[in-house]
Amino acid sequence: MSVSVCENVFVYGSLLADEVVHLLLKRLPQQASATLHGFHRFKIKDRVYPAILPVLNNNVNGRVLLGITASELDILDEFEDVEYTRTPVHVSLNDNAQKLQVYTYVWSNHNDPNLYGEWDFEEWKQHHMDGFVKMTDGFMQELELPESKPRVQTYESFYKQANDKPIEP
Repeated sequence: MSVSVCENVFVYGSLLADEVVHLLLKRLPQQASATLHGFHRFKIKDRVYPAILPVLNNNVNGRVLLGITASELDILDEFEDVEYTRTPVHVSLNDNAQKLQVYTYVWSNHNDPNLYGEWDFEEWKQHHMDGFVKMTDGFMQELELPESKPRVQTYESFYKQANDKPIEP
């Protein structure tokens, strides 16, 4: 009998939305509120999702998706695409301050001039979640095709069709 190894993944942006997680994983895994110390969550010019990078004395609040299987991790890797690097980090669980080693997705370009400010989940939910859920659904349909497009390409073509203008509010 083979035992599948499960991982825990810290999420801090669009994956805080249960609707997005459910579309990607076809289930809602157990979750725990957590804080990632020593990072900052940035807005990205012309994108509706955030990026994190190491910044001393900053914290990012989010949650940990618990018990992610290898195949689910593959889907998350595809979804995060080349813009992010899956990175092992330590987070503190908010309910008991327990430290936990998890994966998270760190912005690949550490010198990106398009990063600015502080990304806000509540603002995202209000202004961008519905469109993002539709894009994610399209991404998952595309992923099942033999010649699927990278997620960034799916994102860019979806938002170009939806808006035909830059995405920033």
